[in-house]
Amino acid sequence: MQEYKLVVLGTGGVGKSALTVQFVQNIFVERYDPTIEDSYRKQMEVDSYLYMKNGQGFLLVYSITSQATFADLQEIREQILRVKDTDDVPMVLVGNKCDLESERVVGREQGVSLARSWGNCTFMETSAKAKINVSEAFTDLVHQINQIIPPHQAHKVVPFSDPETRPTKAAEIVNQRGYLI
Repeated sequence: MQEYKLVVLGTGGVGKSALTVQFVQNIFVERYDPTIEDSYRKQMEVDSYLYMKNGQGFLLVYSITSQATFADLQEIREQILRVKDTDDVPMVLVGNKCDLESERVVGREQGVSLARSWGNCTFMETSAKAKINVSEAFTDLVHQINQIIPPHQAHKVVPFSDPETRPTKAAEIVNQRGYLI
């Protein structure tokens, strides 16, 4: 089975872990543990260059209930493009928590417009809780990767024993399904 290095990025509380767990285990994690998020954030700050350099595709996630999380993605995308040294990076812009329509502050058209301005970026609204477009977002990203690097030419994932590339716990779970986040 082909393995892919997918990286899920976005600011705290947008549902990155919920999307990943929903995709891998088909469950919604109702309870938020800020201790885990803080630990993950610290690790990401240290390893963000490696994640961006080694990632083959990126899900950039914001919450439709927070304008700030939407605005933060422009800087994250620019950092990815700098690290990758190319504008042709497989990417999906994800507006998460679309089940919270009554709390929406970021319009769908804003997401569509931003993705369009980025060029070759797909846009989707998702809900980890309601299982809306979760698999579709990950699948679309893999399709984008395959358009750039056909599956038979893709590089294998670096072994987990290398401490420089060891993925997070969520990534290890995802890898059991054939994807690496």
